[in-house]
Amino acid sequence: MSEKFQENVTVLKQQCIGKDIYDMTIQTKHIAGHAKAGQFVSLYSNDASKLLPRPISLCGIDAEAGTLRLVYRVTGEGTGTEEFSRLKAGDTIRVLGPLGNGFTVEPGKKAFLIGGGIGIPPMLELAKSIKAAGTCEFVSVMGYRDAQTFLLDEFKEQGYVATEDGSVGAKGNVLDAMKEYKLNADVIYACGPTPMLRALKAYAAEQGMTCYISMEERMACGIGACLACVCDSKEKDAHSNVKNKRICKEGPVFLAEEVDL
Repeated sequence: MSEKFQENVTVLKQQCIGKDIYDMTIQTKHIAGHAKAGQFVSLYSNDASKLLPRPISLCGIDAEAGTLRLVYRVTGEGTGTEEFSRLKAGDTIRVLGPLGNGFTVEPGKKAFLIGGGIGIPPMLELAKSIKAAGTCEFVSVMGYRDAQTFLLDEFKEQGYVATEDGSVGAKGNVLDAMKEYKLNADVIYACGPTPMLRALKAYAAEQGMTCYISMEERMACGIGACLACVCDSKEKDAHSNVKNKRICKEGPVFLAEEVDL
């Protein structure tokens, strides 16, 4: 696991790219240089009454420039994410990261990159890092509720899409798109809501595929101390000696077979 840093970072730019979806770029001193696809950072509110940070996945990493791109959803009025959405270029915010385990790509195996909802942003950085490394071939499948397909154009020629209402791409979920377009691969890398991950885990087991999942979960400390984000696991955790995993520490990326969904 990479070293983590706490910094006061500067916002370089921010824009709204969909209903309640914001795209922010921050300048870091050290975090970007140590981050990898699948990890996250914790952002602290400038409001002293909000003690707990908010975890946000990494949509883009530029280690050379020292910048991170964060695409996140505002979860309600008065929340930390609503506060972050008001930040403008030049504003500063306290950030801890990089946190958690990222994706480990299996070289030479054709991959499905699958994202659902706000689980889509981290898959963009994974796609870019795979392209840059030339590690393997991949095809991306992104799932949305409706025609608000934020970030889809950035997946370009490798991109397929499913929408629940059928307004764009295949009607249904990501598995429906995989079947409609007759897509195939050797391994799955996925991030999104639990029902999607559960379905992909079952599909991978049926097909004899390896499946890596990045779990979305409410987190408190973000560093594995509070046990607020545990999930059930097959094996006992060395930290707590019970069958669970801390999503913020051992995850958020797991082999699907390691955890119960």
